[in-house]
Amino acid sequence: MATAKQLLSDLISTVNHVPSNYIRPISERPNLSNVRVSVESIPLIDLEGLDGPNHSHIIQQIGLACQQDGFFQVKNHGVPQSEIDNMLRIAKEFFRLPESERMKNYSDDPLKTTRLSTSFNVRTEKVANWRDFLRLHCYPLEDFVHEWPTNPPSFRKEVSEYCRSTRGLALRLLEAISESLGLEKKYIDKQLGKHAQHMAINYYPPCPEPELTYGLPGHKDGNLVTILLQDDVPGLQVLRNGKWVAVHPIPNTFIINIGDQMQVISNDRYKSVLHRAVVNCDKERISIPTFYCPSSDAMIRPAPQLVDDQNPPVYTNFTYQQYYEKFWNRGLSTESCLDIFKATSSYV
Repeated sequence: MATAKQLLSDLISTVNHVPSNYIRPISERPNLSNVRVSVESIPLIDLEGLDGPNHSHIIQQIGLACQQDGFFQVKNHGVPQSEIDNMLRIAKEFFRLPESERMKNYSDDPLKTTRLSTSFNVRTEKVANWRDFLRLHCYPLEDFVHEWPTNPPSFRKEVSEYCRSTRGLALRLLEAISESLGLEKKYIDKQLGKHAQHMAINYYPPCPEPELTYGLPGHKDGNLVTILLQDDVPGLQVLRNGKWVAVHPIPNTFIINIGDQMQVISNDRYKSVLHRAVVNCDKERISIPTFYCPSSDAMIRPAPQLVDDQNPPVYTNFTYQQYYEKFWNRGLSTESCLDIFKATSSYV
């Protein structure tokens, strides 16, 4: 029976309509005709001069983008094009493997460090999302790479190379964001404990009725900073000034967005922003976010340099582990998980 299929990619060949468990209530549907296609979309920042004479200007651009948009794109980012091409190719090859081969990696446990799954959290959600995904922990690489798929044969080698390069980009961005807040360059780096890095390889199959469902509904990222690689099929939308704006892929760029942990460290100067993934009826879509995170024992708090009588701390101190468990258990929501960690006492 088709309903016995655990992955969406194995179910779609048996259906010509959206199954009822994927259909959103009318008030929660994407309303695709109301989406704005913005010519400027989100800021595009050239990182080429970050270590040169344009340093101050680029820091200023990054700070402005974090403050006003929560999202920006980067070019001349230092990740080799060959690694990007390999990553997109290996992602497609993985999702084209036979069902029996892919299912070797399946788990519905959100705390498992390597797992193939579907939707978001099938244990807790009421409506499914039009997405399959392979989730990998990837820092330190040597702690996790032995868990990764061995098929396609080059998977571990090529994904490892990509992970190392995106980590390098993440560390450069953290330094730039620290400076943009007026903090010492290594300040954020030093707040993250041993650091952590996850990635998701998202597969969004063609959908017969895209207006009824989501790849992922509106949500904010729970980590520190996200580095998104996507293929040439549109799907990402960002909430700007109360309107959903389509972000069309630009070749050779990454999309960067601020996550909840950065919002806390910046004491609300920089905001984690709602975004969503919509699907289409013609083409499959691949997106590969890299989530750079604190380690689970890291204590997250507003930077003391950003707290004073006029700007009291917006959040209490918490460990990333405390936050992460709440984030996965409550599911994707337009309400921020950070509300749980808001400071209630007045600043002394």
